[in-house]
Amino acid sequence: MSGAETESFTAALYSFRSVLPMDRQLSEWKLALERIWSAAAPDYHAAACLVAAMAGASEQTMLRQAATQALPILRSASAETAQQSTQDAARRRLGVIRDVLHELTTPRFGQRQTLSKSLSPEECYRQLLGLPLGRRLSGVEIHRAYKRVAKRAHPDAGGSAGEFLELSAARDALMKQR
Repeated sequence: MSGAETESFTAALYSFRSVLPMDRQLSEWKLALERIWSAAAPDYHAAACLVAAMAGASEQTMLRQAATQALPILRSASAETAQQSTQDAARRRLGVIRDVLHELTTPRFGQRQTLSKSLSPEECYRQLLGLPLGRRLSGVEIHRAYKRVAKRAHPDAGGSAGEFLELSAARDALMKQR
């Protein structure tokens, strides 16, 4: 795809983003990613635009995380002077996003649509800080996880004050329970 075709393709893809239900949006993203993936030389600029839209608009946590993690390497690979190793890493990240989209859009026959169990406050705190649910945590582990997440959520780094306070409360609660 040329630059102009890429621009019009991505503009057309995202112009009706807010109108689509999420299942249809996932299918559109999957189709767009398959087009990029199947090209002989993937257009990493178009891929970065697509992944940025996924990171910003997806309701699926798994997809949002995969897209957020892939975005920096895709932007690096879209540069004119990108090395082959950077492009290979970007291709692997696209593969991860492709797998996540496949998992989310594949119908699950024979599985009941049961409501998921609501999480306890401690489990919510652990999820908020990105900590595992099934084991005992050390204070150092809680503190490291808090610092990692707080770097992005701090108001000085572009986050919101409410989100930062929520993270602080989660850390404090987990430290008390320890």
